[in-house]
This record gives sequence, structure tokens and C-alpha cells, in this order.
Amino acid sequence: MSRLRRYGRVARVLGVVSLGLSMASVFGVLERFNLNSAMDRRQRWSQFFMTRLSNALPFRVTVVGELPATPMLWVSNHVSWTDIALLGQLTPLSFLSKAEVRGWPVAGWLAAKAGSLFIRRGAGDSQMIREQMTRHLQHPLSLLMFPEGTTTDGRSVRTFHGRLLSAAIDTRMPLQPVAIRYLRNGEIDAIAPFIGDDDLLSHLLRLFSHEQAEVEIHLLEPICSQEQERAVLAFRAQEAIRRVVVAEPVARTNPVAAAGRSLVPSAAATRVAISE
Repeated sequence: MSRLRRYGRVARVLGVVSLGLSMASVFGVLERFNLNSAMDRRQRWSQFFMTRLSNALPFRVTVVGELPATPMLWVSNHVSWTDIALLGQLTPLSFLSKAEVRGWPVAGWLAAKAGSLFIRRGAGDSQMIREQMTRHLQHPLSLLMFPEGTTTDGRSVRTFHGRLLSAAIDTRMPLQPVAIRYLRNGEIDAIAPFIGDDDLLSHLLRLFSHEQAEVEIHLLEPICSQEQERAVLAFRAQEAIRRVVVAEPVARTNPVAAAGRSLVPSAAATRVAISE
């Protein structure tokens, strides 16, 4: 791929980030003047932003399954920062994120203004986070978390941390397991994972130095949380996602025209290909 095209793609992503900063600034002004900036409104604007960011990334996305009709606690495996954009475009939701993200330049501020909840793993504030998550789910509003606690190379699924699922049990909110896979030439993509000592700019340049990759997003059968043990919930979600991650890639049978990306939620299971 030519250097000009590569930098042009990066510029497009930076343009979308500028849009996000403008949107976040509006919410900042609303907060300063104590005006209404309800979480459901933040989620809708966040979905709008995530859709445009996903459109700027070099992925062709296939969504398999049914979007939930009611708010749920979404749980997903974690491969890259791009998971957030690709999953965030599907439906209005907030994210549970590491506390370190809040201190990141630009990204941390965007995440905070979009309504993300932040957690310090191992810092003894699990009860406070549980209460925050419970209040969020009681509204009710969807929330997405990555129970592995870190990114992987996309070839396996780490152990899910179950203690944060207590909020789903408290509110009787079902879990929506999601499996995300990055593929290139029919194999697990080694370029998309954001792991180790990666930095964001280097990762973007690496992504845009190659042609489009394939992404599969599997919306799996929801799991009832009522009267369940959190360890059982974590294991059931982990195993459902693991089975998809280690399986063979799905065949693409219903491509959408390449004129733009389209997400088509329906009352029945769907398989939708989304073109750049």
C-alpha cells in the first residue's frame, strides 16, 4: 500500500477523533452549566461517534446473531482498542474501563464524557464499582465490560473475572456474551491485536499498511443472571465465547453493498456483512 494512501487513512481517523472531541466539548459545556446531559443521550451520541470511527478503520465486519431488544450487561473477549469502536456501533451502551484509560490524552477525556465507568483492578474499590454498575443497570442502561481484564492475541480467551458480574445478579440483568474475532486470509489476524508495548499511533500505521481485514462479531445467546453465582455466570460466558474464538471462521452469505456500512438489527438471528 502506498504511503500516501496509508497516511490518508490515518488522517481520516484523526478527523473522526476531532468530531468526537467536539461532541465531548458540548457535554462538557452542559455539565458546566448544570444542564441535562442524561446517560441515554450520551450513549446515543457515543454510538454515532463509534459508527463513524468504525467506518474509518480497515475492517470488513460480519455480525452474526440477534441484537438484544432490552438493556443487558455485555461481556466480550478483548483483542484491541478497536473492539470498543466495533462493538460500540452496534447499540447505545457504556463501557467499563481500566482507571488508567481516564488519564490517557484525548482518549481518556472522550471515554469519560461518553459515560464510561472506570475501575482500578486490585485497588480495593470493587464495592464502589459494584454500586456504580448497579445504579447504571437499574436505569436500565446497557453496559459492556471485558472480563479478561487485558487484551490477547485473539487466539484464546483468558479467565473471566466474575466479581464484577455481581451487579448483573443484583439487578437481575441478563448477560449478553459477545465474541469478536479478527481474521486475515482466513486465519487469525496477527496485525489487529493491541498487546505488549504497542502504542496507538504505531498500531494505526501498522493497520493501515495492510489491506482490509475481516472481523466477526458473534452475538451469542443471552445468559440469565437471576439466582446465579457470579463464578458460574463468568464461566458460562467465558466458555460460550471461547467456543467461537477457537472455531473455524463463518462463511459470508449475505454481503451488504459496498456503498457503505449497515447494521440491520432484527427480531430473528441475522448474519450481516458490513463493507468499508
